[in-house]
Amino acid sequence: MLIWIIFALMTGASVLAVLWPLGRRQPALFADTAGATALYRAQLAEIDRDLGRRMIGEGEAAAAKAEAARRLLRAADAEPAPEGESEPSLRRRRAASAIALSCVPLVALLIYGAQGSPTLPDQPLAARLKGSPNGQDFGIAVARIEAHLAANPSDGKGWAVLAPVYLRIGRYDDAAKAFASAIRHGTPSAELHAGQAEAMILAAGGVVTAAAREELAAATRLEPANPRARFFLAIAQEQDGDAGKAIAAFKALLADAPKDAPWAAAVRSRLSQLEARPDPDAAAAIAAMPQGDRDTAIRGMVEGLAARLAESGGTLPEWSRLIRSQMVLGDKEAAGRSLATARQRLAEDKAALDALAALAAETGLKEAAQ
Repeated sequence: MLIWIIFALMTGASVLAVLWPLGRRQPALFADTAGATALYRAQLAEIDRDLGRRMIGEGEAAAAKAEAARRLLRAADAEPAPEGESEPSLRRRRAASAIALSCVPLVALLIYGAQGSPTLPDQPLAARLKGSPNGQDFGIAVARIEAHLAANPSDGKGWAVLAPVYLRIGRYDDAAKAFASAIRHGTPSAELHAGQAEAMILAAGGVVTAAAREELAAATRLEPANPRARFFLAIAQEQDGDAGKAIAAFKALLADAPKDAPWAAAVRSRLSQLEARPDPDAAAAIAAMPQGDRDTAIRGMVEGLAARLAESGGTLPEWSRLIRSQMVLGDKEAAGRSLATARQRLAEDKAALDALAALAAETGLKEAAQ
């Protein structure tokens, strides 16, 4: 409220400073006829002196006196000029000035109320850094931090603030360097090492490089339960071709996750994708079995998948694989039940429902699943 009072006082003082001289009556021009008469008399005296010194002739002096006399007569006979402008004109000028100067602050206030943010609360730097990176204010804040770190490169806390920002806006190489500077000039922590590893992995297109593995190892040494480090170590096992260990690592991470962990959804998605892949070793072993044993093994795998999905749900690829497998085995009734259950479990996913409808039409389950 105080700021609005200050603005009002400043605006009033500015308007008054402009209106004060505009509201005064202008001085009259040529109102002093006595002064004009004295001037012309001085001219006549000057002509007589020039004639006495023989600087001009008789004829020139007579002509000059006649002209001066005419001017003297006009000045003496002229009516006094009015003092300043007329009262109606003065009122019009005052009114026009007052309206113009009053409209300027009023229009400015209306524009600020419509386009500005008079009710926006203060936003400290830390709050702005946690917000969306698309705004101009965010870019200015990042530029200021960069300028500060350019002048103070050993500020470990500054690097620790800037590194996650770089990571969030996709500047992965800069993020890796910033995390390294935060570790070098500040206090090493599991989050800093894991953050540097993530930046390296993203900069490498998702590949867990040897340098990233070293940072992940450093993070787990400082904090064995660090979820970010464990997640990327599981991905490293997956990339090494050890799907079993990767699945076990993802499941252990989910078992230790808090109920409201924001990263749990990403872990579940990765685990589902990994579990949906066929095991090459198991497929080769089944293929080498006799026909009867092979059919029994396949049926057992399909029944196990059906039991797991019915109990805990699954992804669209898992449900699709189950339905197709049941159709291959000739169990159309079970495939129809699986399709109906999949539609219930994935009811919030429109794209998944469309995919299931296409699968039902493809396999001839459309009528059974309606």
